[in-house]
This record gives sequence, structure tokens and C-alpha cells, in this order.
Amino acid sequence: MHVRIRGGGHDYEGLSYVSEVPFIMVDLINLRTINVNVNETSAWIGTGSTNGELYNTIAQKSKTLGFPAGVSPTVGVGGHFSGGGYGVMLRKYGLAADNIVDARLIDTNGRILDRNSMGEDLFWAIRGGGGNSFGLVLAWKVKLVDVPEKVTVFTLDKTLKQNATKLVHKWQFVGPRFHEDLFISILISRLNTSDPGDKQIVASFNSIFLGEMDRLLPIMQENFPELGLRREDCIEMSWIESTLYFAGFPRGESHDVLLSRIQPSTRYFKAKSDFVLQPIPEGGLEGIWRLFFEDEAQVMFSPYGGRMDEISPSAIPFPHRAGNLYNIQHMVYWDEGEDEVAERHINWIRRLYSYMTPFVSKFPRAAYINYWDLDIGMNNMKGYTSFVQAKVWGIKYFNNNFDRLVYVKTKVNPSNFFRNEQSIPSLT
Repeated sequence: MHVRIRGGGHDYEGLSYVSEVPFIMVDLINLRTINVNVNETSAWIGTGSTNGELYNTIAQKSKTLGFPAGVSPTVGVGGHFSGGGYGVMLRKYGLAADNIVDARLIDTNGRILDRNSMGEDLFWAIRGGGGNSFGLVLAWKVKLVDVPEKVTVFTLDKTLKQNATKLVHKWQFVGPRFHEDLFISILISRLNTSDPGDKQIVASFNSIFLGEMDRLLPIMQENFPELGLRREDCIEMSWIESTLYFAGFPRGESHDVLLSRIQPSTRYFKAKSDFVLQPIPEGGLEGIWRLFFEDEAQVMFSPYGGRMDEISPSAIPFPHRAGNLYNIQHMVYWDEGEDEVAERHINWIRRLYSYMTPFVSKFPRAAYINYWDLDIGMNNMKGYTSFVQAKVWGIKYFNNNFDRLVYVKTKVNPSNFFRNEQSIPSLT
């Protein structure tokens, strides 16, 4: 029987709780103790905790400490951290996994290990090598980061009639090169109005600046005046309030809302990912918009640069560093559960993914392990993956780090006890 590990909630393909073979699921949802040490600027986090629980606990202890993880408060840190984990502070501090300094892990022999006893190879592998491929992580120790007492956020929505195409095109040149305190992502979606014939594409420029607006406005005026940011567009708030802002909660909402593990709404979806090394021309962007008129979808452009350019691609298994301008997350949604409905939407996002081929990374066409995608590579749905099969998707997720991950897996888990359809294989 297979053993599947569920670590709090972060699994795009459901590999931690679904299988076509008999399995036992070890659910870590109750391992949710979080201990923040302000003097050491560190925290021990139970692997079943969520981002929201972590952020709320930090805020109770300090107004000037934070952590660079994702924007969704209901995401579990177990999967999020083990795949890398990026959020709106990655240009300043890198990924969540870049800031992990220790861990507690159960190996295949039932031993509880820390960084010292597991060794640096295994500690390297679990920080971005994929969820529970090497052992069962019980808790993570992270280095907390400095945040100012006031940060500045803004969201500007631009339609095609408001030059969204030219603005997105220009963003590709400036977004990854802004000061590291500034993060501007773009969420592109189709806006459905009351008129069925009036479908609009909207590009939402969502930003956080780790400082006050008096510093932000000159940076924007110098580097991206076309966006037209005004003082009245900006909101100053605390860092913990910004986590609520990016999660979509209204201003003034209690911080306790971060403790809820229930998503406000759930829908069926399929996601894919890409990395962009050269700006996409305006004509290429317009092709995306044309496809968007056919289905209810979103793409998120998340800029790199800053600290992400400074960290070696082999520092942890996550290899997508210098040279990448931004990451794309493609998503399509639907509400009906029938197979033919799902197939129609999934086929659409596959067409979008195919269309993007000339504009994204090549040899390999890279992907992000936290956006698991069973379309990538040869997937044996009986749960066994050979090295040759795994290499197809392994180099997309991990590039040159894949071989080292296989070496570690073979060393610490030779029987492939911990596995799923896209886990690191063991050579034995």
C-alpha cells in the first residue's frame, strides 16, 4: 500500500489524497503549533499550519517582522515550503524555502531528524524538492524578515481600451528591474459584463512597496510613468494588513480572519506554469487576449529580479533564478462537475499552453513544482515512476538539480516508500 502525506493544504493535482492504488493517507493538519522567537527573529512552524496562521502569529509578537510566503492564507505551509513557496516579498527576500534554517523530519525508519542529524544533502532536498518525497516533515524553522511599520499597496485595473496591452508589454522591461522593495504583479482576466456581447480583458496591476508612498511615487514616475499611479491610488498600512489586502479581504477586517482554514469559494480548476526569459511582443500578448474570449481564465505574471537574481540556482532545488524575468501561472475555472465540461476547459488551457510555446523558456520548458501539472511528461497513474519517465518532468521542475535530488532520494529512501505520481524516484 502507498503512503500519501497531506500537509495542511497545497496540492494542485490532489496527489496527497487521491490515488488509483490502495493507499494510507497521513494527515498532518493537527501539527499546527507555531512558536515565534522575536529576539532570534525566527519561528518553528508545524507543517499543518497555514500561511494565515503563521502571519497572524507573527503579527501578535511584532509589527516589524514578517515572512515571505504566499498570498493565500488557507495554503498549508507543508506543501508550500517544500516546493519553494513564493509570495509578494520574493524580490526582497527570495522564496519561503530560501529562509528555512532547520526542520524536523521522520525518515523511512521512523527516526525524527533535525538539520544536523539528517545531513546537508537531505536538508537541501526538502527545501524545494517537492512535498514529502524524502520523508515526513513535521515542522520547519524559518528566519523571519524585517518589514517596515508601514507598507504601501495599490491595485490599478486597465482594460484593452485603456492601453492594457502596451502597459503589460512595458511592465516586462521594468517589473523585474524595479528596486527590490517594489513588487508589481499582473492578474489578467476576462471581465464579464451584463451584456453577453461585451467581454473585456482586464489587467490588474497589484503592488506592494516595502515603504511609504512618498518613496514609492518617485520610483514609479521615473520607471513606469505610463501606468499613471497617483497618490490617491495608494494605501499605506501595516504589513499584516497587506496580507489581508492581497487575500482579497475588505479594509478593516479583523486579523482573526487569517485563522480560517475554509476558502471563501471553491471551484474546479486546472493550472499550468511557465517562465519567461525574453519580453513577449505585443502581438504575442494580443494572441493571449483572443484565447481569453473563449473561456473563463486567468494568467498571473509574477516578476523576479532583485534577491531572486542573487541566489544561486543550485542553492536549493528550486532552480529558476537569474535570467528569468517572471513566472506565469495559467488557470482556467468551471463550476459543473461533469467529465465533458472538465474536458472542454482542460483542452482550452492546453491550447493556451501550446500557444505560449514560442514565448517562454526552452530546453527545458521550465515549470514550477508547486503548480503540479500531470500533463508534463509521461505519467504512470499507478503511482510508480521510473527514472527515465521522471526525467521528462524532473528537468522541467528542477533543471540541473534533478540528478542531485535523485541521488538524495536513493540514499535516504531507496525503497521509494514516500512517493506519488510526480515524486523524485529512487534509482534502486
